[in-house]
Amino acid sequence: MAYQQTRKVLKKEGLAPKKKLGQNFLVHQHTADRIAGAAHLDKTDTVIEVGVGLGALTMPLASMAAKVIGIEADSGIVRMHQEQEDLPANVVLRHEDILKTNLPALRDETQARLKIVANLPYSISTPFLFRLIEFSDCIHFAVVMVQKEVAERLMAKPGTKAYGAPTILLASCATVEPLLLVKPAEFHPRPKVDSLVIKITFFPSPERLQSIEAYDKRLFKRVVNAAFGQRRKTLVNALSASFKATDKQEIAQCIQDADIDPGIRAEKLELEDFIRLSSFLKNRE
Repeated sequence: MAYQQTRKVLKKEGLAPKKKLGQNFLVHQHTADRIAGAAHLDKTDTVIEVGVGLGALTMPLASMAAKVIGIEADSGIVRMHQEQEDLPANVVLRHEDILKTNLPALRDETQARLKIVANLPYSISTPFLFRLIEFSDCIHFAVVMVQKEVAERLMAKPGTKAYGAPTILLASCATVEPLLLVKPAEFHPRPKVDSLVIKITFFPSPERLQSIEAYDKRLFKRVVNAAFGQRRKTLVNALSASFKATDKQEIAQCIQDADIDPGIRAEKLELEDFIRLSSFLKNRE
């Protein structure tokens, strides 16, 4: 669907991109086809699409999978598709906010770990990604389009400005692969930044963490967030500000026991450092 055609369809239906929903509609079908193809679906798959929009992604997904469950927050978009009956028979459209969707229940409904494809509204990219991390055991993979800057944070290397809590938390449960750069001209309205399609593949189990018997997912998350919450501070000072019930000297000792310099900053640490540190802090809680 070309740029002018997209505008005409929206105008005809009395619809417009909603800023509060962060809507940017794909206008070139070949791009949508490439995104759908990157999911490598087959005729036995049920795929979850987030943000159905005008159906640019929905159509190729429906041709590749057994079933598409489309999650769409815009009631006007849902009404349009229901009135026109323009989606394939194997598409189930649901008027829901993906940030409130019960992902474990959806996993149980589909009887398989979720396969997700989404042209994510920029406004929900970060909370959506944190939801994927929270419910990582429910998800097989997610092929998502996000702001290039967001994608770069997820794939950042230690010591770089982009490296932060999201990088570490996602690395603890998944791998991230860049797939496709998408320029602003591919959307209506046109965003001011480039987008990047990435594939996030979640581990069947937290295999990178299995060697840590005392691994505690809640504590690990708390340690990572505390360390990066005040990233200009040394690790011992950043953790002391969060773990106020634990003596600073004890925290320093835990850091040293984990073979880490207490004077280092969070951005210099790798995933395995945080895992090791969490196991030592657990013994002091």
